Amino acid sequence: MGIRMDNVGIVVENLDGAIAFFRELGLDLENRATIEGDWAGQVTGLGFQRVEIAMMNAPDGSGKLELSRYIEPEVIADHRNAPVNALGYLRVMFAVDDIDDTLARLAKHGAELVSTDVINYENVYRLCYVRGPEGILIGLAQAVH
Repeated sequence: MGIRMDNVGIVVENLDGAIAFFRELGLDLENRATIEGDWAGQVTGLGFQRVEIAMMNAPDGSGKLELSRYIEPEVIADHRNAPVNALGYLRVMFAVDDIDDTLARLAKHGAELVSTDVINYENVYRLCYVRGPEGILIGLAQAVH
């Protein structure tokens, strides 16, 4: 039996801001829709729900990111400012060609480094964690040539 990663989901409050952030990172907006009804709630266990979603694609086809804004039922927990050692979802890592350029572009959308600098890991990767809009945590990695 084969398996492949289809997507990673992130719940946001400001869908437009999250779309703009991930577009700046280099993902493409595949589609945007409102999903609602009891059938959707049967999947999630929430009962009737209304959710606005945006599916973002990695341009190389390696994966997707599903951004969701819950309209109904209302959001009941907030993990946006959890530290990087909190249990559960941590971050999504993106490989980029130019980490400095990527950071400069993402800063226009409020992104900030989690630490004070980009770290050089054994002269193989330059790595960092970044908090984007709403505290979304992502990782960036640039191979050192």
